[in-house]
Amino acid sequence: MIDIIKVNGTDEKEYIQKLKDRSTTVNETVTKSVTEIINDVRDNGDEAVRKYTMLFDKNAPECFEVSREEINDALSEADQDYVDALLNALENLTAFHQRQKQQSYIDAQANGCMLGQRIRGLKRVGLYVPGGTAAYPSSVLMNAVPAKIAGVEEIIMVTPPLKDGTANKDILVAAAICGVDRVFLLGGAQAVAALAYGTETIPKVDKIVGPGNIYVATAKKLLFGQVDIDMIAGPSEILILADENANPAFVAADLMSQAEHDTLASSILVTTSNKLASETVKELTKQVEKLSRKDIILKSLNDYGAIFVCDEVKTAINMANEFAPEHLEVMLENPMQYLGQLDNAGSIFLGAYSPEPLGDYYAGPNHVLPTSGTARFFSPLSVDAFVKKTSFIYYTEEALKNASNDIELLANKEGLTAHANSITIRR
Repeated sequence: MIDIIKVNGTDEKEYIQKLKDRSTTVNETVTKSVTEIINDVRDNGDEAVRKYTMLFDKNAPECFEVSREEINDALSEADQDYVDALLNALENLTAFHQRQKQQSYIDAQANGCMLGQRIRGLKRVGLYVPGGTAAYPSSVLMNAVPAKIAGVEEIIMVTPPLKDGTANKDILVAAAICGVDRVFLLGGAQAVAALAYGTETIPKVDKIVGPGNIYVATAKKLLFGQVDIDMIAGPSEILILADENANPAFVAADLMSQAEHDTLASSILVTTSNKLASETVKELTKQVEKLSRKDIILKSLNDYGAIFVCDEVKTAINMANEFAPEHLEVMLENPMQYLGQLDNAGSIFLGAYSPEPLGDYYAGPNHVLPTSGTARFFSPLSVDAFVKKTSFIYYTEEALKNASNDIELLANKEGLTAHANSITIRR
């Protein structure tokens, strides 16, 4: 089911390379197909979107846009417990992301010059939300909340129609609660292209965020530059650091919580305890029998799961930093003492009672996280992702005169005499 590997400086490196290969492989067939879809949507708008929606989803709604009445009806008819759970999560997310908001500023200097930065939300953002059997209302909250706090003027959501051509009601409820402005029933690469270029009925956006399958991810990658994107996400992953005090039942459950996402998902345990390693395997074997996505979990664990046994905690921490996982759980005794040593992770979960799903749905930090080792240099989705910053400069005549010699010298060093002349002519 899952390999137990003794860390020896060789075997673990082979596994890390296998993970990197899984994440960096480019599917040329998918890229070619997505490129054709993008070009078709760019050139033919709604006609192309409808064609691909019929082809891939087997049903295209008569009108792509979901009416405000239908969105409100979904909210009013929803199970109250579900609505309350969303509202509680929304409260936590809002409180966390409000602290990320930055303010514009002006630095007025004694010589009369003014320098500053203006910060404002993007005008329009597109939110992609998977639909059908892989429907994630939580993604609506995670993307819409920071966008709203950033001051985005309009949020356009796209989500694939169900087989009968209607919208997933759970997703509509989340959209209503978050204040999404408009919802369109379309998915796949054609939805991403429609948001990037705009069509007769679908507005052009400044940025596209949200998870999707390989076609959606590839479309976002190819369209980056035409439109901004959140990140190019790979398969989900979790790494758990644990010692002999960790509960193997908890560890096994958390490993499988990521393995059920996808057969390419990676679930890793790094431990200093041989006993915990063997008991975790027993728990995996026992617990998986009760889970609805058993086949996906087993293949994921078999292909991309591993348990590494280290001699000391320091080695385990070094491995975690090298993996730079999307989700990092710390089930070590006194986990807070290691927080300052964990430099590369999308989100860190400290202690036995902070499982990864707590971050997926509820606690407050965003669940849109860097994958495939990119936590070395990327950050979780935040309010910053939905703002643009413009700097401004005001100099007086006297201040420019005082700086002229330096500016002219630097410009001439670079051979840019017109730059220097722009300063000289004002003397």
